[in-house]
Amino acid sequence: MLFNSFGFLFLFLPVVLLVFLQIGRRNEILAATWLGAASLFFYAWWDYRYLALLLASIVFNYCCGLRIAESHTGAKKNWLIAGIACDLILLAYYKYAGFLVSVFNQVADTPIFIKDIVLPIGISFFTFTQIAFLVDTYQGKVKEYRFVHYLLFVTYFPHLIAGPVLHHKEMMPQFSDSKIYRLSWVNISVGLSIFIIGLAKKVLIADNIAPYANDLFNHPIEPSLLVAWGGVLAYAFQIYFDFSGYSDMAIGLSRLFGIKLPLNFNSPYKSVNIVEFWRRWHMTLSRFLRDYLYIALGGNRHGLLRRYANLMITMLLGGLWHGAGWTFLVWGGLHGIYLVINHAWLALAQKIGFPLASLGWKLTATIMTFIAVCFSWVFFRSVDLPTAQQIVRGLLGGFGVGIPNAFAARLGEFKTLLEQVGVTFFLGGGTRFVETWSWVILAAGIAFFLPNTQQIMRRFEPALDFTVTEFRTFFANLYWHPSRSWAVSLGIVMILCLLSLNKPSDFLYFQF
Repeated sequence: MLFNSFGFLFLFLPVVLLVFLQIGRRNEILAATWLGAASLFFYAWWDYRYLALLLASIVFNYCCGLRIAESHTGAKKNWLIAGIACDLILLAYYKYAGFLVSVFNQVADTPIFIKDIVLPIGISFFTFTQIAFLVDTYQGKVKEYRFVHYLLFVTYFPHLIAGPVLHHKEMMPQFSDSKIYRLSWVNISVGLSIFIIGLAKKVLIADNIAPYANDLFNHPIEPSLLVAWGGVLAYAFQIYFDFSGYSDMAIGLSRLFGIKLPLNFNSPYKSVNIVEFWRRWHMTLSRFLRDYLYIALGGNRHGLLRRYANLMITMLLGGLWHGAGWTFLVWGGLHGIYLVINHAWLALAQKIGFPLASLGWKLTATIMTFIAVCFSWVFFRSVDLPTAQQIVRGLLGGFGVGIPNAFAARLGEFKTLLEQVGVTFFLGGGTRFVETWSWVILAAGIAFFLPNTQQIMRRFEPALDFTVTEFRTFFANLYWHPSRSWAVSLGIVMILCLLSLNKPSDFLYFQF
């Protein structure tokens, strides 16, 4: 069931919310049970066959958590290792078995065949969520073990399919708070507003720019410089608004129930370096990789080389988390290299007194970071390495600079000058070329120059860990407040979204 579908918007959501509020007035545990059951139904809608797998995972990890909490020091660690090992084995089987067998066949020249394994949707997210629960229990951070709340913590439908990756300590106190079981018009209005903004990002921007990215990645035959960059930038903004839209919709839906989710997306393309990018993109996954992998490997506690090695290992595994394939491994490796270079540069800049805070450098660094991220998206999106290599060659001008012939008549004598410097003109594709770059420019303007959703909603605590930060743009005074103008504006946006829901599309992060 998609957030951007009529069934969800006009049947599932209103029924679940109304019954939740009605039951909550009488029995809070029963209301939590209802929300958990509704979340299981939401999951089963995709494929009921994997509901048993989800429930088995929940029961297993809950029991492991109890054993960790009740055991002495030695047994605690054994239960923790056993629980995490089983979680990772399950994830490895469904997500990586086919890839590992294919690699083994290539290396050993064997004909081993493995039947295609259907990836259970959301398995990466509910697995990481529960691993975090086991580690938090081992560290004594978990204080409440009511099963119905644990079930809801794992299955809570706004986050179940594509995150954020939650911490037990963030959510359990909220499930025990009687306020969430009472009707709050503030929560309803704030939640709906955030949801509509997220829906607009997905339906009106991401889905409309997607075909222009697909043009390149589905047919990467010797793309010229501008065609290659147009397609790559189209994908960069497609995934940006798709994931940003999902994150907003998840936060908005949760707020309808009085529950605040942590931020998972915070204008990452405005980052001045790759370290900041990972503090803004998929924030809860970055937090998980830092807390449970990078620090566990030793972090920066064992010297510079070990620190850089830990960064590379973390990002390579982070790449594989997104998908089983060489392209994801290369994508993770690129970001590992970016992080190593960034940390080395920051240390050098501090030593030589380089003006990192100057406006000129921040602008330059932001552009450099964005270009580096876009370059890595080529491998993230490509179906295989040969496709990625073809597109990279186009990005670097390996297939020349081409412009649709439709522009030739408007260039006059400038056409001859362009031809002298190697620019070629190709037949057809003029309309598509203009549409691609028009969408790219529009999306870039929104991403770089408009305040993000939490900044617009900053007066009403839009997320669990939100802090007000200063931002300077022409629209800095734009903020949401209960008013007729905001109601009408968002109502119009919602109507436009509904008119675009004839063929609702999956969110990109559903496949991870």
